[in-house]
Amino acid sequence: MHYVHLALAIISEVTATSLLKSTEEFTRLWPSVIVMIGYLSSFYFLTLSLRSISVGIAYAIWAGLGIVLVTIAGTILYGQKPDLPAITGMGMIVAGVVVIHVFSKTAVHS
Repeated sequence: MHYVHLALAIISEVTATSLLKSTEEFTRLWPSVIVMIGYLSSFYFLTLSLRSISVGIAYAIWAGLGIVLVTIAGTILYGQKPDLPAITGMGMIVAGVVVIHVFSKTAVHS
């Protein structure tokens, strides 16, 4: 269940961050409400995941996957295409998350 909570935290954070631009500096009500709910949900689910996952590992996965997913959302929603160095850097982030999950004894493997 801990990874379900972490996945919900990531999805909530990615949704909120992806819609942040559409709030137009919090002058538009509904996008602003969705962003606030998204961030609150994200932190709530992240705290639930911390029952079983160490804070460093949970945060590495949350932040790493969030970066990649927000970049994909930015490309789709706003046409903000990353260049090769950005893609390479994100590949390294994903590789780091994989190394942590597969090889680290501090990661939860159940």
